[in-house]
Amino acid sequence: MADELLTSGQVAKRLGINPSTLARYVREGKLKPSLTLPSGHHRWTWEDVLEQLRAQQSEN
Repeated sequence: MADELLTSGQVAKRLGINPSTLARYVREGKLKPSLTLPSGHHRWTWEDVLEQLRAQQSEN
């Protein structure tokens, strides 16, 4: 499903990084979650993640 919401752990695993690294990227504004739950947990769509990474690469 293209718009499936992923947990931060799932996104970190797909990116091959530690979940704490993903959390740092969010704090630093490098990546923005698709949704933040009232509990503070983030949810992501894979397309949003890829789009943000592509945009960052084109800036560099």
